[in-house]
Amino acid sequence: MIDLKKYEALTFDCYGTLINWEEGILTSIKPVLQGHNINLAEEKILEIFAEFESELEQGEYITYREVLKGVVSKFGDRFNFQPTDDELNSLANSLQYWQPFSDTVAALKSLKQKFKLIIISNVDNDLFAFSAKHLQVEFDEVITAEQVKSYKPSLNNFRQAIERIGIPQEKILHVAASIYHDVVPAKSLGISTVWVNRRTGKQGSGASLPATAQPDLEVPDLQTLVARKLGINTKLSE
Repeated sequence: MIDLKKYEALTFDCYGTLINWEEGILTSIKPVLQGHNINLAEEKILEIFAEFESELEQGEYITYREVLKGVVSKFGDRFNFQPTDDELNSLANSLQYWQPFSDTVAALKSLKQKFKLIIISNVDNDLFAFSAKHLQVEFDEVITAEQVKSYKPSLNNFRQAIERIGIPQEKILHVAASIYHDVVPAKSLGISTVWVNRRTGKQGSGASLPATAQPDLEVPDLQTLVARKLGINTKLSE
């Protein structure tokens, strides 16, 4: 068990941790597939998304908007249909409407009372700006893939974040829902981690590739992190 009171800054993954990205992904991709008479189970859609997203984020940097466009294109290649221009852009365009988990906003407001809050996210600056409005707190730093020109699990994202945060690494705690994107690279750099296991009780690893690592703490949601581990009172209705 770790002593959370020793940390000064909490770094957060955004999509999958704060924002319900799996719901957003499915809401966008399912109609595209169904429009071409492709009917897949939701878990299969997420599994394929994870495969395609990871492929597109490797190699030379492209924007996340282009990554999401490429994901739709690859679905077309895999299932033998040609997406329209609107369909190609539908996933990226939908991101602005993706909503926080029900516990996110209240938890962030409570955590803000005791910690610096930082975002480390695989996203473009303009796309995160949409999500920032939904999250309703002011972050002390926002580090995007667009800024550092790489995607987690690249260590570059975390190294640049540590440099920008400007406090000793041992006082930083990374909070994330993806073992693959976040816990593995953060742990490899000696950064303490909290795994927010948003998929508790579900099969598979969802929209992230499967990976194995041992976080310093596992919680099912941010409400649990706040109420049980930090002793801060928070209400989901806030």
